[in-house]
Amino acid sequence: MAISSLQARYLDSCKKHEVQPNSAVLAWFTQAKIRSSRNEKCRITISLDQLKDADILPLTNLLLSSDSADIDAVDIFLEFDSDLAKENVMALIHAVNQKLQVVDLQDLSLGNEFLGDLFQGCLACQVFNLRSTHVQKLNIAGSFLRLHTLNLDFCTSLASLHKDCFSCMPNLMRLSMCETRIANLLTTTGVLSKLPALMELRFQSCLCCNDTGPCPDLQRQHNLQSEVQEKDRFLVSDLKNATFTLKYITHHRSPLCFEKHYWDYMISSLPGLEVLDNFPIRKMEKELAMMTSAKYYEYLPYNRQLKESVVSVLHKREMGTNGVHCQKPFKPKQLHPYRNGHNFFLRSLCAAKLGSSMWPLLHPLSNFSHTFKAESKKLRPRQFEYHPSNPSLMVFGTLDGEVVVVNHENGKIVGYVPSIGAMSSVLGLCWLNKNPSKLVAGSDNGSLKLLDINYMSPEVSDSCCSSSVATFDDFEQLTSLHVNSTDNQLLASAYSKGVALYDIASGRRLQQFTNIHQEPINVAKFAHHSPYMFATSSFDHDVKMWDLRQNPMRPCYTASSSRGNVMVCFSPDDLYLLVSAVDNEVKQLLAADGKLHMNFDIASTGSSHNYTRSYYMNGRDYIVSGSCDEDVVRICCAQTGRRLRDVYLEDKESGNSLFVQSLRGDPFRHFHMSILATSTRPSSKCEIIKVSLLGSSYYAEEYSYGQCLHPSCCQGG
Repeated sequence: MAISSLQARYLDSCKKHEVQPNSAVLAWFTQAKIRSSRNEKCRITISLDQLKDADILPLTNLLLSSDSADIDAVDIFLEFDSDLAKENVMALIHAVNQKLQVVDLQDLSLGNEFLGDLFQGCLACQVFNLRSTHVQKLNIAGSFLRLHTLNLDFCTSLASLHKDCFSCMPNLMRLSMCETRIANLLTTTGVLSKLPALMELRFQSCLCCNDTGPCPDLQRQHNLQSEVQEKDRFLVSDLKNATFTLKYITHHRSPLCFEKHYWDYMISSLPGLEVLDNFPIRKMEKELAMMTSAKYYEYLPYNRQLKESVVSVLHKREMGTNGVHCQKPFKPKQLHPYRNGHNFFLRSLCAAKLGSSMWPLLHPLSNFSHTFKAESKKLRPRQFEYHPSNPSLMVFGTLDGEVVVVNHENGKIVGYVPSIGAMSSVLGLCWLNKNPSKLVAGSDNGSLKLLDINYMSPEVSDSCCSSSVATFDDFEQLTSLHVNSTDNQLLASAYSKGVALYDIASGRRLQQFTNIHQEPINVAKFAHHSPYMFATSSFDHDVKMWDLRQNPMRPCYTASSSRGNVMVCFSPDDLYLLVSAVDNEVKQLLAADGKLHMNFDIASTGSSHNYTRSYYMNGRDYIVSGSCDEDVVRICCAQTGRRLRDVYLEDKESGNSLFVQSLRGDPFRHFHMSILATSTRPSSKCEIIKVSLLGSSYYAEEYSYGQCLHPSCCQGG
């Protein structure tokens, strides 16, 4: 059918639907006619900017009819804002879907509902360009089997990728996401690794390049460098050390690009990649990236190099072999005891489970909302601690001074103590070791109480109970407290330069050590096994080790950080001290003499209010670290410093980030932890989120404790 006939059919369609013909549509057919006369494909370019809603019906009817068979390809463009109804745009796309080549939607104002329909449907285009401020999380679940190029540049609200968002694009070769808000290097790379055909990728663009391909200037410099290196074997010494500096300037960076070793991790994790940020990747770049990535990142827990199934690990355990990557049939043999113990197979199982998913299971604790004086009372957590011997119990203190013991496995409250007016925000909690039904709670107004869960009310109420075993002398502006290993003494720090020592049995203050630091002390911790040794961390940049058997004004040693110290804790075996200073300065010291053992080299944000806290996980195998100005918890190997995983926090209801106020590794479950997360106003949500790195889904349920009116971000652990 001739193009001129197609124009006539369009005019007939307009007449049939009583619509005035659009001159722009007639012009598109004319341009297609010119291409056809040159023996080119009949390709029609539809500009949505030039259409009105009344134009859609006659145009779609024509494109859906058999009269459109001579049209080989259709491109759809939207360059400026359009008043078209979203259903009309979708109708037009569906009418030409199988002939779509390019869909280019710029400054899209059709909203989330239209994008949802687009992403969930079947789009047969080969190139898809989208620029929209409506996209916050990319969740594409439709069918895009022909798509080879996806450009999401300047989708400035796009902050994360759904784990399966590219599974419907098996032939995607080119992807660009410059000037987005994507920041999670590890999980983003995990998403991209599911693209088998990906060759060109951009999160920042070379200054002179408009697409994802290799920069021509860089390619020429690469070729020249290769020629010199080839001649280098034969030329005289004046060229022997010739080098070239590649002129490579990028702009429109996504936050991901500022992550340390971004380049190396991306290249090593995506072996099929040929171009990254317009930079051509050669064999040399790949080899260097593999070396750097192996130095700073841990592919699997406990230095496992290859992924293995849980079934395989269990089979080896039953067969009595520990060859993790054995390629031959299993043969029973005598093994060294330390290679065949419970921990070896536990670590192997953890590595197998963690390697199966990049996305941990995040499970907010159940909604503790109870009727309280005919109103719904929200418990707002400020501090929490796992029980030392019961894996199902946890205690948390609230911003209103309440103490709540909860079974965190089923979400039921075990015990509740109201504030009784005296206590304000609870900043200190510590279980006794030898009598674990008891715990000490302290608030920022100085109140200190010894409580017994056996006498706590199991219901949230305003009635007073007799759960308080003892009341200690007040210690104003309290920031932390800790019980020693023999349960006879309590150490308390305050927003001051000293600490106080209490007798737990009587509640009497035994000693007060004043001016042992130059600035306020944030945390004081006893050792796990010695009742006399304790460490203090202060905003004066110093961490000090003390022995109660020696001169109380002379520390065993002092170790310094470059910023104010927020947190210090002993490893479970007391061999190490984990020190966290402001803005991600995290290091591990030898507890014996304070010498540096490991610097975790976490990137700083530049904020002097980014208070960082770190704790041990899996005994002392790993550390978890988070900060109050960031929505990420980093998991690093305690012996090598290499990063294993990142866990990003998000409020599922609003899509906004949650920030880390406190966190703890689960002492009973490998690769489990809990995080006290808060959001900024207007929601100001506070919630405890349980995290399993061995899980495989996102939020298990939605939950909110309520509003946080008193963050106290710089105090306590």
